[in-house]
Amino acid sequence: MKVFTFYQVFSTFLSLPSTPVFVLYLVMIWGSKFYQKYTKPLSLRPILILHNVTCSVISLYTAAGMLYGILESKSVFLKASSSTLYHFFYVYWITKNIELLDTVFMILRHRRRQISFLHVFHHSSMLLLTDFCHRYTPWPAIAFVVGLNSVVHVVLYAYYAQTAYDPSRAPAWKRNMTQMQIIQFLLGLVHHTFGYIYHGFCIYGFLYGVGMLYMFSSFYYHAFINKKSFTTYHYKREVTSTRNIKYD
Repeated sequence: MKVFTFYQVFSTFLSLPSTPVFVLYLVMIWGSKFYQKYTKPLSLRPILILHNVTCSVISLYTAAGMLYGILESKSVFLKASSSTLYHFFYVYWITKNIELLDTVFMILRHRRRQISFLHVFHHSSMLLLTDFCHRYTPWPAIAFVVGLNSVVHVVLYAYYAQTAYDPSRAPAWKRNMTQMQIIQFLLGLVHHTFGYIYHGFCIYGFLYGVGMLYMFSSFYYHAFINKKSFTTYHYKREVTSTRNIKYD
């Protein structure tokens, strides 16, 4: 079993193969405003459908794999590498690379208003975290939260696929989907709290979960409870955007 200090974790993240991709991803987002200024939005509907269906199917595969690995280990708190889980952690990391295309498609379609801080932080941080986990900690203890996330992404990308197929008939369960994401983080925090108290889990995962719970809960509040502030925010972003943006 490995025990990581903060310095070890930080230096290891800097040396990950995903780190250059992480940097390029942020540069791409920064430069997207220039791309949008001199181009017209693309539709990409067939590509979006294929992309979202693929992500949903792969997420189902990783969810099943994480469950199998946990049952095989007989504990959701075990901090020991599993050859079975290593494969599924690797596939899970690959999906996080594929999911960066979500942002690419937003840029190509001139949907920069959808590229929020939450979107960027979630996609970029998961890229690094999953790279770290599949290389150093393919543990049942982490497979629990990864499995939860995979289940949520099955539903999430199925929703996106249906919306891309027929935008006029988007599923009515968008609010429930966000609730699922919040429940996912709550379960993850409960699991990590027990793990921290009784099984020697590190504090980093707990802090990350708290941050994600706060950001998703804030989004939920503004999008579904206090809709006026959410609408006003997006209206201001539309007004200050370039003229050639086409919004849904």
